[in-house]
Amino acid sequence: MSPSTLVDLLHSRATQQPDDPVYTFLSDGETEKDALTYAQLDRKARVLAKWLRANASFGDRVVLLYPPGLEFIVAFFGSLYAGMIPVPAFPPRNNRNMDRLVAIMQDANATVALMTEPIRGMIAASYAETPGLDKVLCLATETLEDEDAAWERPEIDGETICFLQYTSGSTGIPKGVMVSHRNLMTNMEDIATGLELSEKTVSVSWLPFYHDMGLIYGVLLPVHTGFRVYLMAPIAFLQRPIRWLKAITRFRGTLTSAPNFAYDLCVRKVTPEMRETLDLSCLASAANGAEPLRRETLENFAAHFAPAGFQRSALRPCYGLAEGTLKVSVAPVARPPIYLEVDAEALEQHRVVPANGGESRLIVGSGVTLRAGVTIVHPETRRVCAPDEVGEIWVSGDAVAKGYWNRPEESERTFGAMTSDTGEGPFLRTGDLGFVHEGELFVTGRIKDLIIIRGRNHYPQDIERTIEACHPSLRQGCSASFSVEVGGEERLVVVAEVERRHQPDRSQPTPGNAQAMEERMDHFELAPAPLNQKDVLDLIRQAVADQFEVMVHDVVLIKATTIPKTSSGKIQRQSCRAAYLAGRLEAVNR
Repeated sequence: MSPSTLVDLLHSRATQQPDDPVYTFLSDGETEKDALTYAQLDRKARVLAKWLRANASFGDRVVLLYPPGLEFIVAFFGSLYAGMIPVPAFPPRNNRNMDRLVAIMQDANATVALMTEPIRGMIAASYAETPGLDKVLCLATETLEDEDAAWERPEIDGETICFLQYTSGSTGIPKGVMVSHRNLMTNMEDIATGLELSEKTVSVSWLPFYHDMGLIYGVLLPVHTGFRVYLMAPIAFLQRPIRWLKAITRFRGTLTSAPNFAYDLCVRKVTPEMRETLDLSCLASAANGAEPLRRETLENFAAHFAPAGFQRSALRPCYGLAEGTLKVSVAPVARPPIYLEVDAEALEQHRVVPANGGESRLIVGSGVTLRAGVTIVHPETRRVCAPDEVGEIWVSGDAVAKGYWNRPEESERTFGAMTSDTGEGPFLRTGDLGFVHEGELFVTGRIKDLIIIRGRNHYPQDIERTIEACHPSLRQGCSASFSVEVGGEERLVVVAEVERRHQPDRSQPTPGNAQAMEERMDHFELAPAPLNQKDVLDLIRQAVADQFEVMVHDVVLIKATTIPKTSSGKIQRQSCRAAYLAGRLEAVNR
């Protein structure tokens, strides 16, 4: 009988194949620094579980704050071995991102935070000054003695929550997706079947562990299927993208995965001379997900690295989301990507019509589904769409997560959808638009205003709240953020209204004269010194970079009351985006 939980799975492998290596970490993207066998991982997890059980309770949430490395993996499985719920989180850097971390810890009602000693030292001051966090117990796990510890299996089953995957909430508060052991085991079996994985598979990954794609492909799937994985830090890849490909070459990697931008980056940064050091003929599956798929990316990568032995049939376009645990669809093994050219005007009307001489749009197929059920539904009427109709992608199956942590109403809206005409359900509403053609899923866009930059999801409301807090000259509730395609990549644009009293007035004295500045202060009452709009632009860029790790492509300051809104006062982001692209925004600076 197959194990029903991740805990049973790891313990079984540690018993049956204790000395088999599973994880190897490349410290600089090249040097083998640390490694773990199943027995070593099992022992370290038991040591940590013993400490957790002595200091916390069954079912408690344990926040994991680790830099790239094997310590995170031990902490994740140690939490499971203790019968607790791990919560992967982005580790703050130099006290940045503390707001998001605090929001996650408070939402999860975490009782323990596990981390390394350097991170504990880094956040100590902010941590101590933040109300509510004083009740959360911190542990630098390297201080635990590595010794064999007695272990008693926790009372868990397939329906027990395995981990919380946090994603940004539309209100600015992160939402925790509750992934059960059954959700996870089903989804991993789906991935393994779809990609024909086995114990002979060799994986190479640089994806961050606090994202669902990096967590499952880099940490959990190797234990599920029993293959070996070589890991490196995301920064090692970003600094020198060839490190990823060199590791595949060196260790004869057969599996890897990354967002769209990573494949583009390799094409730009790896020269023909550098390419001569590579042999990618071993790579059977290069999954491409977490961002809108582009034919140019797929074909450019295949053509650029064909001299290094890369096979075009190894490209694996896929589609998924955290609420579905991860995978919904993936292109079958040994089959090149599928492209469908449709009439662009018909597509805007949510109809799928083959291109016939007019303006067309090329859509990349996102593969086929196995265990996940996909139904295309009209998002407003909730009726099932006809085969030639675009609608919202609704997903069903055992891999659909249990809902959002402590959010019953939002969980019911997102995870409990029922069709109006057939009465089928419940379904997961993805918020994405698409259609199914000859068994292939095609994603055409998204209903929600989710912004995806380099594989990371960002809700515009979160970015806009950060923008409006930058300076009192920026009007509250009067900004918009969206993405535009620049050079084949999605880039972030932010638009913000400026209070009338801060808009340029050529009749006023310019900054620099103390008396003039004092007069302006009197005129503007409690307003700050005369607005230096360049400073505001810089503040916005810095704040977005600090909070979201995203560089802003363009910041546009516009006149008050000119941002597009609905009659009820809601920001019309797509109308704002259209005005931006058409040059119709009433900009005062950018």
